[in-house]
Amino acid sequence: MGSVYRAVDENLGMDVAVKENLYTSQEYARQFRLEAVILANLRHPNLPRVTDHFVIGDQGQYLIMDYIEGEDLRQRMERSGCVSEKEAILIGAAMCDALQYLHTRKPSIIHRDVKPGNVRITPDGHIYLVDFGLAKLVKGTQATTTGARAMTPGYSPPEQYGTARTDARTDVYSLGATLYAALTGIIPEDGLARAMDNVELTPLRKRNPDIPRKLANAIDKAMAVRPDERFQSAEEFKKALATSNIKTQRLEGEITIEPPQGYEIDENERLAQEMSPAGDVLPSLPPSSRPRKRKDRGTRFWVIFSLFSLMILAALLSIIIFWSSLSHGFLTSKATPTSVPLLADATVAEKGPIPAANKKTATPKSVDALLPTNTLVPTFLPSITSTPTQTPGPTSTPLGGGYGQIAFASYRTGLPQIFVMDANGGNLLQITKMIGGACQPDWSPDGLHMVFISPCLARQNDHPGAKLYVINIDGGGLTELPSLESGGFDPAWSPDGNRIAFTSAQNNLAQIYVINLDNYVVTPLTTESSDLRLPDWARQPAWSPDGKQIAYTGHNRLTNALQIWAMSDLGQEQTLLLNRDPAYWNSQPKWSPDGRTILFSETKGPQALGWLMVLDYANRQNTEVVHLRMGLFGDHGSYSPDGAWVAYENINIASMDTNNFHIVILKNEKGNPPIDLPGGMSGSMDFDPAWRPVGSP
Repeated sequence: MGSVYRAVDENLGMDVAVKENLYTSQEYARQFRLEAVILANLRHPNLPRVTDHFVIGDQGQYLIMDYIEGEDLRQRMERSGCVSEKEAILIGAAMCDALQYLHTRKPSIIHRDVKPGNVRITPDGHIYLVDFGLAKLVKGTQATTTGARAMTPGYSPPEQYGTARTDARTDVYSLGATLYAALTGIIPEDGLARAMDNVELTPLRKRNPDIPRKLANAIDKAMAVRPDERFQSAEEFKKALATSNIKTQRLEGEITIEPPQGYEIDENERLAQEMSPAGDVLPSLPPSSRPRKRKDRGTRFWVIFSLFSLMILAALLSIIIFWSSLSHGFLTSKATPTSVPLLADATVAEKGPIPAANKKTATPKSVDALLPTNTLVPTFLPSITSTPTQTPGPTSTPLGGGYGQIAFASYRTGLPQIFVMDANGGNLLQITKMIGGACQPDWSPDGLHMVFISPCLARQNDHPGAKLYVINIDGGGLTELPSLESGGFDPAWSPDGNRIAFTSAQNNLAQIYVINLDNYVVTPLTTESSDLRLPDWARQPAWSPDGKQIAYTGHNRLTNALQIWAMSDLGQEQTLLLNRDPAYWNSQPKWSPDGRTILFSETKGPQALGWLMVLDYANRQNTEVVHLRMGLFGDHGSYSPDGAWVAYENINIASMDTNNFHIVILKNEKGNPPIDLPGGMSGSMDFDPAWRPVGSP
């Protein structure tokens, strides 16, 4: 069903393992992406890191993992015969640690391919469980998610052959079979054949009488045909293994075994590890995966001398490179509105893990005192310059905009893409380069990541087939979020950074869902109700600053009007916030940073152009609202982090060109004139503004 390749990461200059899965159906590919993101978050001393993944059409799916130098348990058995009792216990304990870690993730991860060939022993005796090609997730009490299913005769339990559920006890069985083979040199009888009463398991001590009865009993129990007769967790199995020998009863710290005997790397392997394709010296591999040759004491001096010389040479090269960069102006370059660096390339495969937003919050300070006297035009402080390899640092502005930046979608390069600019229109940066276009950006609460949708072909209400993506502000880490088959749009990142609310049109009826970034579980918050007092569909979720409520747009099926509603963050207590005349449609709510008001758009019926209104949350459910005098039209507003300003979409009033929206800002007070941001282009169609929040990078 696949292969494992040894390859060279030419960017990092190190060997990696590439696992190829030949199951390429659409469902397998979707599941593969989800699980690759999960696996990329794993960090355990007995597991290699999964660093990337990609899919090549109908050719295959690929996981990129650390390459673990050394020999696997199968090779060790071929070289030296059966392993010793103590080695088997130590290997089993290390594998139990790795499996217990996998099984207790949320969602649980089942390896499903534990066998001697996937137990790797490095030249320093460290033990790894490798190859996640068959790993699957278990969500709650659900059966194992759909994906590639395969088995290895002798090592796979009966439930892995058919459509029965596989769980943590599946891996316990396979590890027991692996230790059975390691201690006897013989693969145990097949689990399916045993379940059908065609054969019986040959007792371990019959094949190797030197094995203590207590250890043999533990392995036999792990290999029980019925899952409920096995150890119910890897931790239970580890305790049974450890207590079977008086010398291993207290296993603490890192577990290692005797390194492979006489292990040497041939000259071709040494050159592959030490030289890049260009002939440059590559960074050293991590200690756990770097091959070690046995050296006699006579060479120790020269090793130390060589390392010291290399350190001096590296320091000199660093000084030369630094001054060379300085002389070429690399350290003083500055982006301008006409210079648009491309930070993300959609041809690169989606990369995990999904970033965990910084949960620290900063209280924005009032900046009214910084505004010039007798003028409504704000003064801007210089913004930090961003480059494709740097994350912009914080810079205060009199707008109270935190970083002083606004994300938005624009047609500047053809299809809509996500851009970021300073709050004065300067330092324009292109963040996305999605083949199908991108729009609807929303920031993580720390201001270091964005969620957006793609494809996005135009500024429109609905985006059928769109998916949710997360990207770093420097353009890296592009990751597709798992959502629903019908896709998702209208993303909104929660204030605690743990959830993203979004809209999905299941059965052509939009409802609001939320995805938990800890376990990728998607939960519906609204559903179609027979209660005519409730909306039949809902969209455009907006989190309250405390994360306890979500405002949204609901459709009144009786009047056919759009209204502003609110509910708890769990989808309960749906409440109509604003009961306007049905002739007026209200949509696109946004909470103010202090939670006192809700900004929204209002149109007269289904007309395309509307104006911005403000609802006093304390006086909700009445018809009194404040109209922001921001010109003739305005739509899709976004507060600055201190609530002092609003960014929104507008059109050229003189031409009334509805194909040329642009971003303007407005002092959040009635009667103030809007300020057009410079740098806009004729026909550029800038829309979906989102003010970057205050964060702590």
